Amino acid sequence: MQNDGEIKSAAENRTFKTTDNLSLNYVFYSGPADRIPVFCLPGLTRNARDFAVIAQHLSAQRAVYCIEFRGRGRSEWDADASHYQAPVYVADTLGVLARENLNRVIVLGTSLGGIVGAGIAQTNPAVLAGVILNDIGPVIDPSGLTRIGSYLGHGDQWSTWDEAAAVLKTVNKVVYPDFTDQDWLSYARKTCRENDDGMIAQDYDPKLSQGFATDSAANVDLWPVFEALMSIPTLLIRGALSDLLSVETAEEMVERLPRLEMSTIANRGHVPTLEEPDAISAIEGFVATVDTL
Repeated sequence: MQNDGEIKSAAENRTFKTTDNLSLNYVFYSGPADRIPVFCLPGLTRNARDFAVIAQHLSAQRAVYCIEFRGRGRSEWDADASHYQAPVYVADTLGVLARENLNRVIVLGTSLGGIVGAGIAQTNPAVLAGVILNDIGPVIDPSGLTRIGSYLGHGDQWSTWDEAAAVLKTVNKVVYPDFTDQDWLSYARKTCRENDDGMIAQDYDPKLSQGFATDSAANVDLWPVFEALMSIPTLLIRGALSDLLSVETAEEMVERLPRLEMSTIANRGHVPTLEEPDAISAIEGFVATVDTL
């Protein structure tokens, strides 16, 4: 199966068996061993390809690991859709950390990945030297959930990459208003796969939608989870146009979490790609600071 969005350059796909015998894929970028490694956790429907650019930047100074949660990318789909939930991803992530003998990391979590990072802070805070949250917080804006729910798990397929890109543009143009047609084609290749029959589909198990409920997710109190970051250096990256993380929530996070700093990425909704120069600069500066703590 050919996937033009696959990570290239000095990256190695590795596998890990979960406690329930599922094979997970993660991508390793080698880097100097004397710096704290970065462990990247993707969003709800996303995969390791989201981190290709930022991983290449960071791996000049440190090792980088990019996990693909069960049901995404090269990782196996779970026959039991009830396992598609944050506590399971926390356990899976800690399993990969143990396999790699990583006892101190900086977690970079996009959306759901940020919730998983905060969950690790609740259960195993000592492993976290720092956390980077990409457009996620303890209060989830219902408008963003409604937009995500409008396309999640439909199982749509397209006959060409251009067709896939056009549909994804229609759904996500509010997130990336300045994307060119070439940008949307690149976005499609990162988030979709080519099946054995030549059709293009989004690169995740459609059953992920079974664990996604707009109303319940919007009403969950995640403050106890995120308050586990109270003593951990944290960088919050927020898209200026985000419909999932409001300005009010972001500002309250700054007030309530004394070690949190925020960087706002202009002209981006949920979520910044982390390929924006301002995002790269903020992340590189943050991890360099964590090294000195």
